[in-house]
Amino acid sequence: MKVIGGIDSTMRIAYFVPYVPNLIRVRPYQLITHLSRLGIEVTVFTVKTNKKDAEDATALSLKCHDVILQDQSLWHSVLNCLAAIPSNGPLQAVYSWNPKLIKNLENVKSVGELTSDFDLVHVEHLRGSMYGMKAKAMSPDLPVVWDSVDCISHLFKLTSAQSRSAFGRIVSALELKKTRRWEGMLASAFDHVTITSQIDKNALLDLVPAGNKPAPVSILPNGVDLHYFHPGKDNMREPETLVFSGKMSYHANISMVDYLVREIMPKVWAKRPTVRLVIVGKDPPAKVKHLALNPLITVTGTVVDIRPYLWKATVAVVPLVYGAGIQNKILEAMACKTPVVTNSKAMLALQAGVDSKILVADSPEEFSSEVVRLIENRRLQRDMGEAGFAYVQKEHDWNKITKELIVIYEEVIGASRS
Repeated sequence: MKVIGGIDSTMRIAYFVPYVPNLIRVRPYQLITHLSRLGIEVTVFTVKTNKKDAEDATALSLKCHDVILQDQSLWHSVLNCLAAIPSNGPLQAVYSWNPKLIKNLENVKSVGELTSDFDLVHVEHLRGSMYGMKAKAMSPDLPVVWDSVDCISHLFKLTSAQSRSAFGRIVSALELKKTRRWEGMLASAFDHVTITSQIDKNALLDLVPAGNKPAPVSILPNGVDLHYFHPGKDNMREPETLVFSGKMSYHANISMVDYLVREIMPKVWAKRPTVRLVIVGKDPPAKVKHLALNPLITVTGTVVDIRPYLWKATVAVVPLVYGAGIQNKILEAMACKTPVVTNSKAMLALQAGVDSKILVADSPEEFSSEVVRLIENRRLQRDMGEAGFAYVQKEHDWNKITKELIVIYEEVIGASRS
């Protein structure tokens, strides 16, 4: 039992996610799982688009109180976006909107009354924000926490700047204006906002219109599952093997791989001509698959288990070109004691003090030199691996992060009842 606003109760959360959480959509999956382990009654509201979503929802239902699932066809999302084009709302905000899903919240609570089957509504991402706004309109006294995750306007701005397509830059610029306006409004629309990093928090608060008071914004970093991602055996490390991991249909990962192979690897190979690069991640596009024509590059596509690739690698490489929030691939590598080389852009989202746990280099020359230095120095490999492992245990344990979220919940619920 927990004391919330002076009332003994089990905390009950309506958790809206615009996609079915799973081990790939790691943030909501881990938060929901750990909240439930810590005694919170979590009912997940989400939409499914295919059979895999239904399977993931069934698996998730075994880890929380309940999952309420609503069918969402691709055509439904397309029509949502078409309707939004002449409006002030961004496409991201309506893509996953389904009024039938929010109706389920009406079915399990007394609309407009202080008493409710839920103590709080948690809404994830810009794509889920419409559900939070509707919940607030339905029952203004029911507190809503919006997990922004990243500042999407900040990400769009970076994407637009990096796009090589004139059409892509125009579309990004048009959508950016709407997204900036929308996120600026959302920062004041809810009872509390969480976000993954200080740089994203600053970017979000910069969007709030003058005269508007934003909700409290707390940094809630991403974590890593330390039970799943753990060190392998020392004898598993392969010499001269680099790993890059991530969902390879994601534009930021495609840009990173392109930059890595074009700008960094030729300089690595000039000094160590037998170094191998392994690109691990689902749904690589043709331009990434084509890289495997080089016998020193392996493109795996979807793998059942990413851990063996991290355990075997000499170095994990993360040359961030653009992006927002914390790079999970960095945390996962550190949890496996795999030393990491990245750049200062990726460091901005991590906690203070991490710079002594990772090798940081920005230019292709510096990056390749740090990679070669690690390959040639086994003592440095071990030291960086140990330091990184200690860092994620201290700063990015999902259990610790979830407890921080529960404190936010308790404060918000207490304030709504005082």
